[in-house]
Amino acid sequence: MTATISLEFFPPRDLAAQERLVRSAKQLLALQPDYVSVTFGAGGSTRSGTIETVGMMHNLGFDAAPHLSCVGSSREFLQDTLDTYRKMGIRRVVALRGDLPSGMGGDSGDLRYANELVSFIRQHSGDWFHIEVAAYPEVHPQADGAAKDLDYFVNKVNAGANSAITQYFFNPDAYYDFVERVRAKGVTVPIVPGIMPITNHTQLIRFSEMCGAEVPRWLRKRLADFGDDRDSLRDFGIDFVTKFAQGLLDNGAPSLHFYTLNNADVTLAICRQLNLKAASDTVAEPAGAAS
Repeated sequence: MTATISLEFFPPRDLAAQERLVRSAKQLLALQPDYVSVTFGAGGSTRSGTIETVGMMHNLGFDAAPHLSCVGSSREFLQDTLDTYRKMGIRRVVALRGDLPSGMGGDSGDLRYANELVSFIRQHSGDWFHIEVAAYPEVHPQADGAAKDLDYFVNKVNAGANSAITQYFFNPDAYYDFVERVRAKGVTVPIVPGIMPITNHTQLIRFSEMCGAEVPRWLRKRLADFGDDRDSLRDFGIDFVTKFAQGLLDNGAPSLHFYTLNNADVTLAICRQLNLKAASDTVAEPAGAAS
């Protein structure tokens, strides 16, 4: 059975970025992803952009799944947003607590935790939406501990989530251990590993420090050795992530979720090496690498 994939994009901030996103999305459409998710900024900083980008992806032919955050969101806003997506024909959402922007208190918004948001969506929309939630194999950076973090995840599933996407990671044992522990808790929903392509050493380290993803020391050292040789780093990253992703699939991962960073070329290259491309893949060569 051929493995399936999903993709993540973020709303563009200007016209040039929007044009790049459209080009990338059209190239990645050839991979026939199950769906594409569209992020929602800290405290909803890109909420209007999310709706616009979801509409664009929907019109391009994707099954689009907007991120929905309870941080900074009133019940009225959440109701209106869910109603908007339903009218657009959207059938999938990614329900998150959301990141707190600088200066915002922890009790901002009518709902505080992702499990409350999942329950709210179910109460408001019934079974209309397939609900994705987040999973953290290496433990959420703000969690009190691994056991409590696992309980939070189980609560989200019990509230009505259909499946989960993990934060990206580079230690496969963390994923296998997480899946084993949640299965022991009776959780049966698919837990799809998030895959981060490697294109920029500095960017990767910065992202990883922000979200709590561990970059192994040996990998940090290898990436640092490439210096300004971005072509060689890109080639190494494609080879490394391809082998990493194939190992996850070989060991039972139900699918792969790629954090595209709104660029097509590296994700396309990895999926082609994994033979995860459409039979009629005639996509043009991408215009440029991720920055």
